Order: sequence, then structure tokens, then C-alpha cells
Amino acid sequence: MRVLSALLKIAAAPIALALALSACATAQDTPAASTDDEVTMQSPVLERFATPVDGIHSGGRVSADDLPALRAAGIRHVINLAPAAETPGFDEAAAVRAAGMRYDSLPIAGAADLDREAVVAFDLLLQAADGLTLVHCASGNRVGALAALRAAWLHGADEEAAVEEGRRWGLRGLEGEVRGRLARERCVADAGDADSAARCDAAG
Repeated sequence: MRVLSALLKIAAAPIALALALSACATAQDTPAASTDDEVTMQSPVLERFATPVDGIHSGGRVSADDLPALRAAGIRHVINLAPAAETPGFDEAAAVRAAGMRYDSLPIAGAADLDREAVVAFDLLLQAADGLTLVHCASGNRVGALAALRAAWLHGADEEAAVEEGRRWGLRGLEGEVRGRLARERCVADAGDADSAARCDAAG
């Protein structure tokens, strides 16, 4: 009996080894399932947008034709800084929601709207970002301007660091406006009295 038992064990060993090798080969040959991040990194539709921070893309205007590809690339939330009047033939809010994404609007018509109220609203929208988010205007310039002012006014960055942060988000033509606002803030902070602060406004 002992001899028979030993022979059975010897015969079973190659079978067990073959099964183990087969399972190993199957695991190695089967590709891992793609994650949302991998899909996003490989998606051509996102190549024209910047990625200033993880989970956020920034840039210029989108069209109805872009929305299915953006959704497929992993975008779940769109924040639009351009007023609706800039795209009279395109109801972006309705189109984005119909494509299955969340939509928020913070209209920034131009330099005059770059105030603290807008910066705080921008910050709150970013804090509430729901999944992979695209924030855009017509070119990314207004996005970058708000990002620069947010870095300075809310996060304590100095002027150069704030402007550099803005450039990462798309700041270009509004850089002078951003620097002017930051210079005025410094002037007011350094002013010793109301008359001196008024001179900061006059220097504008």
C-alpha cells in the first residue's frame, strides 16, 4: 500500500505542475483592465488642454462635437468661464448635461470681472469639482487669470509665483491685468491711511 500511495503521488506531481504553469501563463498573458486615468492619458481630445493639477484640465472653448469624446476620456465635470453670449448658437449647459456630465458656469466677460468675488467663486467651484474636471473659457486666458489671482489672494503666493501658476492654467494676454491688481493690493496693504489707499486707486 505504501508503494502504491507513493506511485500515485509521483504520477500526480506533473499534472499539478502543468496546471500551475498554465494558470501563471494565463495571468501573464491577460492584459489588465484599463483605468479611467489610462484612458484619459491616451485620449487625443485632451491634448489641447493643459493639466495644471491632478484631476483638472484647463483651456479654450469646446463644441458640441467635443462632448462625447470628452465624456469618453473621463471628463465628468465642465466649468465654463465664458458668458453664454459668446456662443449664441450653442447651449453648452444643456449639451454638457445631456452628455452625462455636470456643468457649472462662472461668467467672466473680461478684465473688469477679475475681482475677489469671482476668485472666491472660482475657488469654491474647484473645491467642489466632481471627478475629472475641465475648466475653460474661449482660450484659457481668463482661466489662467483667475488661477493666478487665486494663488495670490487665497493661497498667499507672491506675484511671480502667482503669475507662473496662472500661466500653467492658460494665462497670457491678461497677465498685465493680473499684475496690476496684485500691485494695487500691495499698495493698499502698505498704505498708512485712507488718503494713501485712495492714491493706490488713482495710480490704478
